[in-house]
Amino acid sequence: MTADTKPAPAAGDPSTDTEPEKRLSSSKTSDRDTLPAPTTPTPVPAPITTTTAPPPADPSPKSPNPSQDRESYPHGLPLILLISSLCLAVFLVALDQTIIAPALGAITGEFGSVKDIGWYGSAYLLSTTALQPTYGSLYRMFSVKWTYLVAIFIFEVGSLVCALAPTSNAFIVGRAVAGMGTAGLFSGSVVILSYTLPLRKRPAAFGLIGAMWGVASVAGPLLGGAFTDHVTWRWCFYVNLPIGGAAMVAIFMFLKVEREDNAAGATWYARVLRLDLLGTAMLIPAIICLLLALQWGGTEFAWGSSQVIGLFVGAGVMGAVFVGIQIWKGDRGTLPPRLFKNRNVLLAMMFAFCFGSAFFPLVYYLSLYFQAIQGDSAVQAGIKLLPLLISTVISSVATGGLITVVGYYNPFILPSMVLFTVGCGMITTLSLTSPLREWFGYQVITGLGIGVGFQTGVLVVQNTMALEWIPVATACVQFFQSMGGAIFIAVAQSLFQNGLTEAVNRDAPGVPAQIFINSGASQVRQILAQLGMERFTDQVLGAYLEGLRNTYYMSLALAGCGFLVASGLSWKKIKKFGNVTGDSDKEDDPEKGGVAAAAAPEAAPEVKKSES
Repeated sequence: MTADTKPAPAAGDPSTDTEPEKRLSSSKTSDRDTLPAPTTPTPVPAPITTTTAPPPADPSPKSPNPSQDRESYPHGLPLILLISSLCLAVFLVALDQTIIAPALGAITGEFGSVKDIGWYGSAYLLSTTALQPTYGSLYRMFSVKWTYLVAIFIFEVGSLVCALAPTSNAFIVGRAVAGMGTAGLFSGSVVILSYTLPLRKRPAAFGLIGAMWGVASVAGPLLGGAFTDHVTWRWCFYVNLPIGGAAMVAIFMFLKVEREDNAAGATWYARVLRLDLLGTAMLIPAIICLLLALQWGGTEFAWGSSQVIGLFVGAGVMGAVFVGIQIWKGDRGTLPPRLFKNRNVLLAMMFAFCFGSAFFPLVYYLSLYFQAIQGDSAVQAGIKLLPLLISTVISSVATGGLITVVGYYNPFILPSMVLFTVGCGMITTLSLTSPLREWFGYQVITGLGIGVGFQTGVLVVQNTMALEWIPVATACVQFFQSMGGAIFIAVAQSLFQNGLTEAVNRDAPGVPAQIFINSGASQVRQILAQLGMERFTDQVLGAYLEGLRNTYYMSLALAGCGFLVASGLSWKKIKKFGNVTGDSDKEDDPEKGGVAAAAAPEAAPEVKKSES
């Protein structure tokens, strides 16, 4: 008997009050939940057919059953282990970006490859940023569980290649491979939480996820310095293997996503073809050209050189082609244009860009303040960054819990961005002789503001989009956050180097400014001693500080922009059950019922009916 010959459920039938469209285990269940129930239990007189296309799903679930909501999600020990494994995976992602810094001296010493230092970070950053939107499509079209496990596996392979690398080129390849896996881990963690916790409880979990970034940002230099000094730099990458392996085992055992990934019965090859391969082929080289132009401009080549201009032109042309492809592909694109028509989602992506642009350069160049100005080692600088770490963790966890209780994120986002902006402003006042109370207190204020920022974009997407769109929207948010960090780290590098060079030439004539750019941050005093120019120590340190302040001013401005963007977010209560209310979506697209409703035909294509 086919599904079409079965009588429609009566109004008020308990089967119609089950968890909304987000937890489907078969096409039959999907069809039953999305069809409207008639007022009487009269059998449907339609003729028997073999296929049917379900109507768009209602983006606002009607009266979900709380008891069934509680039963459908994991709980107890499996839930604890699952969330812990996600925290471990995110910790690895953040740790891998910072642990390498104190090991660079040992790595370049072994390989004799000082000229390749820039590529050690760029190879990782390029592959991570470029592939994030693609992972959003993968999580949408394929199994969430297996896509996430493959991402961890790729990251582990890249870490192993780095740990065993016999040459500098092999190490660069390993960094690029690790970045390919990293691209899918944070957005994948958010997607998994979407299927693991009801919406009202997710902010607390996102707080833990955000806290992992804060912990890893400072733990990275500490662990990297300890491994390099007492064991070998290769342990900076060996350490990823057991931690990532434990996360894979826990996710494999406890993650069960009851979602139909292939309702139409398409082959694996057919689903791959549905990916925006052409758009990805344009996006990746466009990002590579842009980041290389920003990284090489003013350092490797002059800004007006043919190499830098050519890279900018190439990035612009391929970027324009990519935009055209996205308009043509529509909802099947890497960055679906429909997302940009939703005000809250657009603001979430803009906020993520501003936050990443302010946060990542600030942490990087704040560490240089301690190493260059105060003469600390990488490990000592990591210890002095603990106030930023601890306040970030406290803020992230506490506000996540408070948002869960209050049900609104706006009252926490806006004050946090004020603190972030004020903290950046205070950091610009650091001097050559700033006492502990200043650099300690300024970091605490900044960290209290940073903690909320990590989860803001994700929370907005979770509370705005239907579940089938969350993988793509989350990946887009993370893409813009990473892009902001990547672009403005390169901009900060240019601001720092130009400020340092100009100040040295002005205040310490005769001292070669370029030598400080090509040396380590903690070697300023040593270099002056070797040159016999110790009398210029204060002037050179002042020049170094002037370059650093340029980067802090940049973070200050971008944090302020983040506050302005956050001010435009709608005040929308987080639902206790279900996923979206649909109100804001309908405002943006009244004909289609909002982004969520319009996504339904794409998420649930023509389904072949069967007894099973």
